[in-house]
Amino acid sequence: MTHSGQPTPLEARKCQSLTGRVRVPGDKSISHRSLILGALAVGETRISGLLEGQDVLNTAKAMRAVGARVERMDEKGAIVWSVRGAGTGGFATPAAPLDFGNSGTGCRLVMGAVAGCPITATFDGDSSLRSRPMRRILDPLELMGARVISQSDGGRLPLTLAGARDPLPIVYRTPVASAQIKSAVLLAGLSAPGITTVIENEASRDHTELMLKHFGASIVSVPDGAHGRKISLTGQPELRGSDVVVPADPSSAAFPIVAALITPGSDIILTDVMTNPLRTGLFATLREMGASIEESETRSDAGEPMAQLRVRASRLRGIEVPAARAPSMIDEYLVLAVAAAFAEGSTVMRGLQELRVKESDRLEATAAMLRVNGVKVEIDGDDLIVEGRGHVPGGGLVATHMDHRIAMSALVMGCASDEPVSVDDTAFIATSFPDFIPMMQRLGADLS
Repeated sequence: MTHSGQPTPLEARKCQSLTGRVRVPGDKSISHRSLILGALAVGETRISGLLEGQDVLNTAKAMRAVGARVERMDEKGAIVWSVRGAGTGGFATPAAPLDFGNSGTGCRLVMGAVAGCPITATFDGDSSLRSRPMRRILDPLELMGARVISQSDGGRLPLTLAGARDPLPIVYRTPVASAQIKSAVLLAGLSAPGITTVIENEASRDHTELMLKHFGASIVSVPDGAHGRKISLTGQPELRGSDVVVPADPSSAAFPIVAALITPGSDIILTDVMTNPLRTGLFATLREMGASIEESETRSDAGEPMAQLRVRASRLRGIEVPAARAPSMIDEYLVLAVAAAFAEGSTVMRGLQELRVKESDRLEATAAMLRVNGVKVEIDGDDLIVEGRGHVPGGGLVATHMDHRIAMSALVMGCASDEPVSVDDTAFIATSFPDFIPMMQRLGADLS
């Protein structure tokens, strides 16, 4: 299946310029984690700025299904989500399978939380999520005492997981840099006595560590090797319900940022964008390419830094992006490839193997998106090479493969391409950025 039940195609045409001030949706990673940790805490957690995309709403449903009280409240026009948790290890067996739709993050993190509870739960999702491998998550969870009761081929969904009655603390070295693997192990480790340790050769996003601290856990992160981290969590804490302000998602901000950079005359402001250095590889890369991205009004909440960004149209040049930067921008390579297509010269993006196991094979899909619009692009092993010519011919129809980021990247490309760019389906954009199309239209994009 490569389309939603009711495909919604869209076309993006060259626009004059993008201007205005907007706040992109709350960060998806923080939104998932605030719901899950709120459900594992004692007392009330109040969350403002939660991303209300389908992925996060599925996590909220899952937390209700395992016993947490989750409510959406309108307080004089301000939306606040309230979570009253069940306590560490306190999840109840859900009455029906937990359906995560298209969300790999929600599914894998909740697997970790379930693995530390003496319950059995079935995990399922849409056809895209069913095709994605789960073995990397399941392997360490089984070492901790969880058991896979049933699974589809290769550890895929639907699968049934029995959590450990007496979870074991482990020392686990992750096979790849993955915040999802690390987070699943740490969430399971909350219920284990003693210290659970995760060692990474390349540091991945640290949102789980920062939020665990915010909720009262004892967790220590220290350098390990040249680029790695060693994270140690003391098990069986009493997590306390806490207030969380979700910063604007840098992965979502990437789309209007690149659109403004490639569309002549553009000048936009994005407010409250998360600036965690483990999430801003794209911003660093774009600046190396010559982008004008200015930060101001910096502040932090729950350990997460955020800032206002001013982005102006810029003349970009091709560069080499090192593989070591991939963990800090793995979701942004698609739209970076669009920026590279408008740059002058060749841009080489190295070490993108992780893109092959996302919602689609994003490496192949990105190359196809560019080729069908007249851009010269090559895949060499796990490297993507884009030959920028300062403009993009456009005129192509992009196959989105049920992938929201391909759809949004293609529409961004169409804002500045010589000819319009069409996408076959935009229905999946709602999973992460439900306001994307109207927000881009408010800035001046020509989408219809």
